Amino acid sequence: MDENYQTFLNRVMRLTLPDTYKSQVQHIQESPKFQRSNGVWLPTPFPGYTVITPPGQEDGKNLGIYESLQRYQKRIAETLGDEMFAPIPAESFHVTVADLIWNGAYLHAAKSPGFDDRLRDRVASSFRQCQPMGTEQSIRFQVVGLMVMARAIAVCLATTDVMGYERILKLRRSVYQNPDLIEIGIEQQYYFTPHITLGYFGKVSPDLDRERLSQTFDELHQEWLENYPDNEFWIHQAEFRKFNNMAEYVRNPDWATFQF
Repeated sequence: MDENYQTFLNRVMRLTLPDTYKSQVQHIQESPKFQRSNGVWLPTPFPGYTVITPPGQEDGKNLGIYESLQRYQKRIAETLGDEMFAPIPAESFHVTVADLIWNGAYLHAAKSPGFDDRLRDRVASSFRQCQPMGTEQSIRFQVVGLMVMARAIAVCLATTDVMGYERILKLRRSVYQNPDLIEIGIEQQYYFTPHITLGYFGKVSPDLDRERLSQTFDELHQEWLENYPDNEFWIHQAEFRKFNNMAEYVRNPDWATFQF
């Protein structure tokens, strides 16, 4: 499930087109990952494992872009309103390098004694087998604009050259093509679509003017392009992490990391 670089780039860029927003707003729905209580959005249980960049302030190389994204997240919240948009904590901002297992699939797998340990060890083995390509340096991405999903709002990113894209794919293949991980139910389900989730859809009114909303998303996208020139994001490390919900990604010091 890999694409060449140009196909990847074309697909990602299409996500920020007005016609895409117009199509996506027809499918948006309330996310079960957050619930509102006493005027505050709280994350609901949603456990699993993933391979991500260091989240939030743990990622010292991307503090500038994360500050911009916090301001942009606030603009989205002001525009959509507190009831419709559930912002995630900035300390959980990240890019997913490889989805592993989550929610129902994880809860089922976790019934097998020792599953978590096997998963941890086999991901570590995948990282060890993925040898550097002789270009040991961070991979440069650019934020290309606003991305609207069925239950979430994000900014999407793209690598700035084919070599960076191939280096990411090589790590993903080391995970998804590892027979020992396939054996315990880990499989690739999505194309690589790098993004940083900013929040989830809360209440979606049955009277929602979806035509107007698509225009709003296009306006927010243009606002990013015009007002946030600091759009570089560097992936320098991928980490094996556990999450209990969509606001908290944790790891033990001895868990696997991969240095780009």
